[in-house]
Amino acid sequence: MKPLHYLLAGGLLLTGALACSKDDDKTTNLHIRLTDNPYNATEVNVDIEQVRVKFSDDDRDDEGWRNLDTRAGVYNLLDFQNGIDTLIASAIVPTEPLKEIRFVLGTDNSIKIDNVLYPLTIPSGSSSGLKIKVNKPLREGIDSILIDFDAALSIVKEGTGDYKLKPVLKVK
Repeated sequence: MKPLHYLLAGGLLLTGALACSKDDDKTTNLHIRLTDNPYNATEVNVDIEQVRVKFSDDDRDDEGWRNLDTRAGVYNLLDFQNGIDTLIASAIVPTEPLKEIRFVLGTDNSIKIDNVLYPLTIPSGSSSGLKIKVNKPLREGIDSILIDFDAALSIVKEGTGDYKLKPVLKVK
């Protein structure tokens, strides 16, 4: 009879211990989506190579960044207006406050105005990328972040006739 008591007591202790254990491994399926406001051009093409996120406050440039599964490619921002968006990156990440998002850009960026395609230069776009401060707690399970890439405020025509992209990005 004693072995049965020990077995029951051990089972109850184990059940209690498991019920009280702390679940530190919470994750979030994070989705980064892209949208834009209307702009007077036919195309504003941005070459997105990688989307990275940062969860720490570490200010060192390369510390703490995590690459997301990115749908790399050239995106015409004007395709994503009036409530239309597109998924550009996702990954299972820790359910922690998200500090920053970085878009690493390629060199195939352009703008089309009056049926003429112009190169669009982006200072530091391919080296350090476009960084957005987020400071958003993530919900456990699935969470999305919508980035409004405002082409109308981001395009600058230089006196030389060249076009530069000085990105205005908003987290929605």
